[in-house]
Amino acid sequence: MSDLTFSHLDPLGRARMVDVTQKDPSARRAVARAKVFMKPETTTAIANREVKKGDVLAVARVAGIQAAKRTSDMIPLCHPLLIGAVYINFEIGDDHVAIEVQVDTIDRTGVEMEALHACTVAALTIYDMCKSADKGMVIGEVALWEKSGGRDGTYRRDSI
Repeated sequence: MSDLTFSHLDPLGRARMVDVTQKDPSARRAVARAKVFMKPETTTAIANREVKKGDVLAVARVAGIQAAKRTSDMIPLCHPLLIGAVYINFEIGDDHVAIEVQVDTIDRTGVEMEALHACTVAALTIYDMCKSADKGMVIGEVALWEKSGGRDGTYRRDSI
């Protein structure tokens, strides 16, 4: 028997949306990261804005922002939240593009899923815009790196 308790299950084990109506809104933040691994030629094309579909990182940034705002439309038990800010940064390496997303809100529940969703959609957008030249790209290392606010307080992933 596991000691884990899952807040999205009722006493009979059925899926439910957690009731947050009695909680006070508080400042919350989450940071997620991912990488899109690719051929060095692809990272060069992205950096030099030579991808035929357009500015890959500009489009991925907008896609990630949209995704953060629409997370509850895609993840069934997520609450719709008023997103205060979404920051998306990219770092181009020799064989990858690293993505970092920070989402902030003042609300009754956290924004971890919003940050992860935004990060993943930004990664998928990079893949979509570059797939004609590099079908072997791999999206990986998607993870929550930090969260603050709420009953659980602060979480920081240990650096690897």
